[in-house]
Amino acid sequence: MKILLVSDAESRYIWDFFSKDTFKDIELVISCGDLNSSYLSYLATMIHVPVLYVHGNHDHNYIENPPGGCECIDDKLVVYKGIRILGLGGSMKYKNGPFLYTESEMNKRINKLSFNLFLKKGFDILVSHAPASGINDDNDLCHEGYRCFNKLLDKYSPKYFLHGHVHMNYGKKPRTTIYKNTTIINAYEYYILEY
Repeated sequence: MKILLVSDAESRYIWDFFSKDTFKDIELVISCGDLNSSYLSYLATMIHVPVLYVHGNHDHNYIENPPGGCECIDDKLVVYKGIRILGLGGSMKYKNGPFLYTESEMNKRINKLSFNLFLKKGFDILVSHAPASGINDDNDLCHEGYRCFNKLLDKYSPKYFLHGHVHMNYGKKPRTTIYKNTTIINAYEYYILEY
């Protein structure tokens, strides 16, 4: 299955020069946050596949104008074609506002999902906006990763962890990283994952 991953920056290649043939094999779109609501609606319309998303730290406009034709998977464990996908959007709390969480608050969100995770025997893909602590994150509070994400990866060993937030143009940030049995992908702008 081919999954289109998007995050943080609208791709001119997709937005301005869309070609149906280029994306004809895409079966699912996953957004890791911080994208224009109309961009996600555009993807849902043009590619004609489900679009799943989590909130980024700049997605406060989604509160009044959520992306049309898309599904928010924040704080949910959804199953798509047998793939268990866990959504935990937002980033480290560096000011007051929506979709910003302290380490403790993010941990509470995960704890609320523990029974569902038990019933589904874990998950295959973790979708977040922020990275895990010490893996593709940065030193400033805004771009610091969550330690509780590391614990999730250690406990459930998912196949993939998808995140955004730390733009690849910030410096030498890898697109993919391996952490134990999990492939971590920075979805900045766009990336096609062959699941």
